[in-house]
Amino acid sequence: MLSHLIAVALTLGLMACGQKHPQQVLSSSPASLSLPVQDTVGMKKAYFASGCFWCVEAVFESVIGVGEVVSGYAGGKAEDATYEKVSSGGTGHAETVCVYYNPGLIKYETLLTVFFDSHDPTTLNRQGPDSGTQYRSAVFYTSENEKILAESTIKSINDSKIYSKPIVTALEPFSGFYPAEDYHQNYERLNPDQGYVRAVSIPRLKRFQTKHPDLLKQQKK
Repeated sequence: MLSHLIAVALTLGLMACGQKHPQQVLSSSPASLSLPVQDTVGMKKAYFASGCFWCVEAVFESVIGVGEVVSGYAGGKAEDATYEKVSSGGTGHAETVCVYYNPGLIKYETLLTVFFDSHDPTTLNRQGPDSGTQYRSAVFYTSENEKILAESTIKSINDSKIYSKPIVTALEPFSGFYPAEDYHQNYERLNPDQGYVRAVSIPRLKRFQTKHPDLLKQQKK
């Protein structure tokens, strides 16, 4: 019985976003870390939270018109954010992605479609196996227009009765973004065999890709 309980505990441990990478130390300040940001001149930024940022980053990076996606933290009251602090749930931050997008190729309304169609927006402070306010569903709007578009999208989805429960996605004014530690960036792509990635992240990405093949970048041969 004891060995069975230990096995279950180990399995559950693998099924959680943001487990410390064995090769990384999380003591560095995000501000001191280099980010894999491509040429983003002329691009706009949008901020979304919908559970583990490994999953969310991979989804948005697969979409036409998106140039770069950076995993990080937003929505908190603390003056800084690191994985260790945010994962405790005490800072008020959510695991968030900053999406750099070309407005000539993709509209903010389409980014909202990507956001809402790639997670369950009816679960409060939970997404898949991850729970806590740091995994809440949230749109961090940077303008009144973005807020209005998000409100309109939520109303449309609720009116359609796609879900049996109402959407609980929070609409929060953007107040700052802290890039996550280096090892979180492009995590799904760089760690395809990691337990959580195989069990949660990749299936989530594939579900989105099945829903919206028309929004996907062409795969490099």
